[in-house]
Amino acid sequence: MRFSIALHMERQSPDQSMVEASEHLLELLTLAEEAGFEIAWAVEHHGHEYYIGPNPLMQLVHWAGHTRRIRLGTAVVVVPYWHPIRLAGEAGMADLLTGGRLELGLARGAFQYEFDRMLGGLPQERGGEHLRETLDAVLGLWAGDYEHHGQHWSFPQATATPKPIQRPRPPIWVAARDPDTFDWAVGHGLNLMTTAHRLPFGEVENLLGKMKTAMAHHPGKPRPRFSTSRMTCVYEDPADWRVPVDAMREGVRIFMGLFQNKSPVINGFPQPIDLAASDARGDYRPEAMRANMMFGTPDEVVAKLRQYEAVGVDVFNYNASFGLPHDVAVRSLKLFAREVMPKFGGASWQSKS
Repeated sequence: MRFSIALHMERQSPDQSMVEASEHLLELLTLAEEAGFEIAWAVEHHGHEYYIGPNPLMQLVHWAGHTRRIRLGTAVVVVPYWHPIRLAGEAGMADLLTGGRLELGLARGAFQYEFDRMLGGLPQERGGEHLRETLDAVLGLWAGDYEHHGQHWSFPQATATPKPIQRPRPPIWVAARDPDTFDWAVGHGLNLMTTAHRLPFGEVENLLGKMKTAMAHHPGKPRPRFSTSRMTCVYEDPADWRVPVDAMREGVRIFMGLFQNKSPVINGFPQPIDLAASDARGDYRPEAMRANMMFGTPDEVVAKLRQYEAVGVDVFNYNASFGLPHDVAVRSLKLFAREVMPKFGGASWQSKS
């Protein structure tokens, strides 16, 4: 099992400067490269401070100037916001400027708040239509001259400039939850990005089961890489478990307000909601969060990760950005690198993925 890391700028108060938030992110990135993480992921979101990422490809090019080995990925490009020609060309440019390190993660989008502002109120459930059509167009544009006449886009013959330097193309990942997305991704030879959110470990097994079902529908297709993500914090003193749990609970109050489109966003800051009023999947009890997330001492985290490795997770995604105090996030990452990763073979970059 290999390791990736999800990093995004976040501010929960205007008291923290954007410059400081950016510097904190860069510090975690450089620590992750030193530790041997395989991929660092950047987000795309618009119009709020909870996830600051208006262009993840721009973020990756910035990161490339501060790193040498770690691969650089989008988690994710929200495909409905992009014209296919623009996405094909900008992804090609990102691959060029990162020295062929691009991992292109795609998704349909999740926040109706953003769809209301970016796409005139298109229901986010329809984002999958854009995802499927746009990917076909991007692959055509990467191949050469291509014209497109589809449901959402129509353009005469064009090609991507520049094209990616990786051959045959950069690895492509798709965020998947429903069976149809798994089936489509496996049929197209795409890797899978998943999250169990706040649900117990059984949800990871459920998601892997959806991949296996999709593979049965497509005999002869290669097994995709399967990644799953958890909020992660490692600490030496078992009594410190409330620090990440409390940070996560506060973050979930903000996230659920956005996700359910229930709370106002004031000058970019989403207002927290009462968790008791949320009908989201998951368990908000502190003890459940402690058990379900990748929180624990090094030995506890190793034991949890052994479960993920045993069921067939290829890449565990260390979600580092969920409102932790920066010094706690730094200490956690260093502990993970020193006490956890060596139990799984050490640095990912030492061998090919």
